[in-house]
Amino acid sequence: MKRSEVNAIMREGIAFLAKKQFLLPSFAFWTPEAWRAKGPECREIVTNQLGWDITDFGSGDFMKIGLFLFTIRNGASADLANPATKTYAEKIMIVREGQVTPTHFHSQKMEDIINRGGGNLVIRLWNATAADALDDTPVTVSVDGVRKTIPAGETLTLHPGDSVCLPQRNYHSFWGEAGKGTVLVGEVSRVNDDRTDNRFHAPIGRFPQIQEDEQPLHLLCTDYAKYYRY
Repeated sequence: MKRSEVNAIMREGIAFLAKKQFLLPSFAFWTPEAWRAKGPECREIVTNQLGWDITDFGSGDFMKIGLFLFTIRNGASADLANPATKTYAEKIMIVREGQVTPTHFHSQKMEDIINRGGGNLVIRLWNATAADALDDTPVTVSVDGVRKTIPAGETLTLHPGDSVCLPQRNYHSFWGEAGKGTVLVGEVSRVNDDRTDNRFHAPIGRFPQIQEDEQPLHLLCTDYAKYYRY
């Protein structure tokens, strides 16, 4: 992805979030220059990958295969055994009509996917086999506390206000339903580590390669190492 494209997506995302009255934390708006001046008090943001995460999954076509995310809070996987540490995470996402997040599962993370408003979110589900293939067995999930079972590879549609709990090793792909508008999507989960805990069914990249054709508007979580000293 070009940095200019990332910056444009950020601006559009900020406007959409404002329209939906969803407010980001103040560090979302720090400039690269501000990051250069930050000290060790900000280390948690960097270590736990908080902040902007905009990806085309290496597809080269963000509008077709891509996702806008912002990680608001997160703990560290290494600390999960300690009950006194943060064991949860939260993200906000923007999903456009027909914009696909590729099929994947998480080995460690259980997550609730929540339609926070806008259009409808369509989610396709499979169980994973022991060999990490798509299983043909029925999939059972909890939709707002109600158990639902669907055939392998079928879809659920989450309308605004609906949510689904996805267990570990549950393959899922999602997109905004055509003709219904852009979707504001929340994620509440166990600690999340996108560097190690995404198993895509087809080989694909989790983070994009950035072509620096202009200066960053705000830093992606993958940019911190270039600007933050501690």
